[in-house]
Amino acid sequence: METKMILQSAITCPHCGHLKEEIMPTDACQYFYECESCKTILKPKQGDCCVYCSYGSVPCPPIQGSKKCC
Repeated sequence: METKMILQSAITCPHCGHLKEEIMPTDACQYFYECESCKTILKPKQGDCCVYCSYGSVPCPPIQGSKKCC
């Protein structure tokens, strides 16, 4: 049985705590994300493939699908 892919993730800025719901791209990894509150540019933590895997409430679609990230 195929699991439904979740495309919405809440990113939390580790600097100011701002939380925003975002729609994740399905065809590319997002390596940079600018917090709309403090303007900090977030990058993935070491070992993570994208900002959603590091700071999101849901990992990116490739990881959800048990695949290597982009």
